[in-house]
Amino acid sequence: MALNDSGAILVAYGVGAAVACGATPLARALATRSGALDRPDARKTHRRPLPTWGGIAIILGFLAAALAAGTVHQMPARALAGICGGALFISLVGLVDDRRGIPAKTKLVLQIVSVAPLLLAGVSIEIISHPFIRHHAVTLPTWLAVSATIIWVVGVTNAINLIDGLDGLAAGVAAIACVALAFIALAWGQLAVALLCAGLAGAAIGFLPWNWHPASVLMGDTGAYFLGYVIAAVTIQGAFKMAAAIAIFVPLLVLAVPLLDTALSPVRRYLTGRSAFAADRDHLHHRLIALGISEPRVVLLTYLVTALCGGVAIWISLT
Repeated sequence: MALNDSGAILVAYGVGAAVACGATPLARALATRSGALDRPDARKTHRRPLPTWGGIAIILGFLAAALAAGTVHQMPARALAGICGGALFISLVGLVDDRRGIPAKTKLVLQIVSVAPLLLAGVSIEIISHPFIRHHAVTLPTWLAVSATIIWVVGVTNAINLIDGLDGLAAGVAAIACVALAFIALAWGQLAVALLCAGLAGAAIGFLPWNWHPASVLMGDTGAYFLGYVIAAVTIQGAFKMAAAIAIFVPLLVLAVPLLDTALSPVRRYLTGRSAFAADRDHLHHRLIALGISEPRVVLLTYLVTALCGGVAIWISLT
């Protein structure tokens, strides 16, 4: 990795963190004034109304990082526009949901629609490396490529949103995942993807001091959707395009914690006779709290597991 690449990565991370950290109090004030408050109920852990829309600061941090690090010169403009356009669209959906609420099925439809900018920009899962044969890939037919892209983007977007149930959990897990993905992208010469990951990691870290327990602001669906969408998009642009047998496993391993929780949720609800769209307190982090582990320790434990998964993903991608 050249020195200028290292400098660009540090700039992306630093600008993302600084802008997000500075913008979070402004986003918190805007949410409070607009009435975008998350009120306590039986499913939530906080005991007082908290302003949402903290995700606005994450978005600003990411966009500032992308511009400052010169990502526009490293990635095709069409692909970058597709990623940012789709991410901003789904964030707007989250912003409205945080303020007024949107039915779950409607949100799902809008999440599927949000993948359109990626598909139009050519950011899709068109080729999947064979998981057991080195340097052998399978080219997907168009209908399957579109379906796989939609499933992946919607799945990861909801995975990050579902783990946003404890103070600092989603921001920290997303940041750790992005750091791992940045290392992997650099190892494979994908500087543009590494810059986007570094900028997003910085934005999540910059937001974290305001979101750590006891949080004074939440990222809301606005931020969780944005984080999940961008992570899904950059893995399509990066990890899935690695010409190696382990390419298909890398993004799954880096995002193992949120994806596992997401995969178990509809199964758990089906077995108990509830709707797959019904909210509950049976997520992995809720179960750990029920065992008597404090909220900050549950968050730190999840960080550790995510970091271990990310470390393994880095190791196998290098070997």
